[in-house]
Amino acid sequence: MSLTDRFALSVRISSLFSSLVLAFFMLATLAGCSSKSDPETKQAEDSKQEQSEAPEDSEASEQDSEETADSDIPDSDEPFELGNALNPFDPPSLEEVDKIADWQDRPVYDAEEALREELAEEGGPRVSVAEALKLKNDFPKSKAANDKILSALGQLAPPDGSGVDYDQTFVRQVIGDIGTTNPLFVQTVSEFEYAGFTGLSFPGFNRRFEWYLPTSHFVSWQTSKDGMMDKVVLRDDLTWSDGKPLTAHDVAFSFKVIMSDHPELIIPAVRQGTEEIKAIVAYDDQTLVYFHNEALATNTGNMNFPVIPKHIYEKSLAEDPSMKKSSYHRKLEKNPVVAGAYTLKSRKRGQEFVVERRESFYMHNGKQVRKKPYIKQIRVKIITDINTALLAQKAGDIHSMELRPEQWESQTNGNDFYKQNTKVTALDWSAFNFCWNMETRYFEDRRVRWAMSYAVDYDELLNTICRGLYQHGQGTYHPTSPMFPRQGIEMITQDLDKAEDLLDEAGWDDSDGDGIRDKKFGDKLVPFEFTLMTYQSDTGIQTATLMKECLDQIGIIAHVKPTEFAVMTDKLMKREYDASMNGWGTGADPDTSSNIWKTGENRNYPGYSNPEVDKHFEDAKRELDRDKRMAHYGEIQKLLWDDQPYTWLFYRNSFYAFNKKLRGYNFSPRGPYDYSPGIDSIYVPAKAL
Repeated sequence: MSLTDRFALSVRISSLFSSLVLAFFMLATLAGCSSKSDPETKQAEDSKQEQSEAPEDSEASEQDSEETADSDIPDSDEPFELGNALNPFDPPSLEEVDKIADWQDRPVYDAEEALREELAEEGGPRVSVAEALKLKNDFPKSKAANDKILSALGQLAPPDGSGVDYDQTFVRQVIGDIGTTNPLFVQTVSEFEYAGFTGLSFPGFNRRFEWYLPTSHFVSWQTSKDGMMDKVVLRDDLTWSDGKPLTAHDVAFSFKVIMSDHPELIIPAVRQGTEEIKAIVAYDDQTLVYFHNEALATNTGNMNFPVIPKHIYEKSLAEDPSMKKSSYHRKLEKNPVVAGAYTLKSRKRGQEFVVERRESFYMHNGKQVRKKPYIKQIRVKIITDINTALLAQKAGDIHSMELRPEQWESQTNGNDFYKQNTKVTALDWSAFNFCWNMETRYFEDRRVRWAMSYAVDYDELLNTICRGLYQHGQGTYHPTSPMFPRQGIEMITQDLDKAEDLLDEAGWDDSDGDGIRDKKFGDKLVPFEFTLMTYQSDTGIQTATLMKECLDQIGIIAHVKPTEFAVMTDKLMKREYDASMNGWGTGADPDTSSNIWKTGENRNYPGYSNPEVDKHFEDAKRELDRDKRMAHYGEIQKLLWDDQPYTWLFYRNSFYAFNKKLRGYNFSPRGPYDYSPGIDSIYVPAKAL
């Protein structure tokens, strides 16, 4: 499977937490123009905060039975029963299934070859590689250099791999450590990185968010005409890293583990969505049939979950259902048996983890059966300070990093950067906002929330604080996405007079003449004075401070409170806040945002509830016609805009630095890695220019 089909797992988990193969934490730390370091924690989409402590280097320190078991796991004498959360199901024979299914073929292809065709249709490179490497990217003054660099350096390796240096190491940077190597327990962006390199999950999706299965692992994929079943046939040359065959039985077993209830088995993410599958039956070593509870547009995403080896865990689960406490499981944590193209080479707590290409991934019985991954070794360094990371990028110690706008604008224009690097930007659907706690007396009234949105000085925010690099926010879905309302959304501009009129209508006036708006609740006169949490980055602080200054002009006091990210997330989930800066990336499927907006969902930080929005989410999930389905999300966007539970501030583009030796990088609205082929297509030419 393509390395970046791993990001289908990220997407599936994104769908659980909402949005988006980018993180709520990543949005927090990369939002702005800070020159300071940010919190070390990070999460995939909005998953729980990092960091769990990783074990010692897997080569240098074994400390098997001496390691402390996870203290958060409760002890239980309850016996483990595989798949006990599933309802009883008596599967029909495969012959019966084939007879009633009226199978419809689904896409199975090579994502890199498909992208190669797309790039050719776009006209190919606009300049030579040599010319592209000499260019300096002056975006946003001009797009010309950026487009030329991307068109030339984004070209893929020849189909036969000729001219590729297969002995190269690609050094990546993340800002937090991994806490687990078991793909069932991944929560953080760093853990997604690791699971992607070493794991197996399917289906995958391309840069247009279209689902498919890769020919590297699959023979066929079919869906029944009524949408109630999917049949997948695996290739017969797949192996685990210990040499054992990887079969359909591993997939069916993994599903049952995920769907097992036991006090000690705490799987934080992957079960949601997967639980909408009735059963998965392995009819032989290659043939799987997924039986769905309902014909849903989201069924394909629900099929995506990490696969673990049955022969490794089948017996050990009874002894240790947590998969973490026993000496056996702790050894597996350090030396995992994996399905992906790379195996764990080493781990150094708080410093790095290293994965290395495994020959048995692409060789079988002495023959090459799938593409050899272009990169021999991927070294993922943990660098929490963005300034330190940029110094490492300039020195060639890391080969890729996401840039802050101030780094893009003023710190990557000199020869010290361009000697070894170049930089590119591309559209991203990540959105930032102010989140209003609608359960407080301040923001329960829709008119007040609209007043907040009219109070913002968007010109100062976008052109000064964000240096003209971001787009004006227009709601939860990006204007270039198919979910955006066809009629459009009218952009908000600052209008303090209108904000004051709305506050007056809502009963917030200055009744005692002290210059501060107030309102009577019962017998108590309450001043409009609240706390605005924000990120600890300069941009987070600057944006919140700008809001404070805007509100000062209309008689409202806002106390800006820079807050460590883990604390902020905890307060948001518990709704122990008044207002907060917030950000979300995008999922591959718009249903991922239901976790943010449906009544009672755990990432619904404002406490928002609108029966019409809830109904549109449910109807959209059941609508199989794409255009009609997208229209539901357009209606959701309009309803949300009308209610203003957020003040939408801006959409953030992707800004990346790449070492000049790298080729083959392209972008989706989730960035350069979080789709297929993504990172798989990146290579180093044998003859560098």
